[in-house]
Amino acid sequence: MRRQALEINQENLAKLASIHATNLGKIERGRANPSLHTMLRIAGALNMEPAELLVGLTAAELPDGLVSSV
Repeated sequence: MRRQALEINQENLAKLASIHATNLGKIERGRANPSLHTMLRIAGALNMEPAELLVGLTAAELPDGLVSSV
């Protein structure tokens, strides 16, 4: 995880991204779905492209209701 590689704890990253630390923790654990705006804030705080946050994500990891059965 990029945050850990940069040795930034959740609280500091949350401050940098201007989001609540509890929300960041839920996002990291897959318990909350961030808005695009939140993803942009997190990516900016980590000095990375927003698309990098999604690298490796598969359809099986998406929350229920986000995968179409086409």
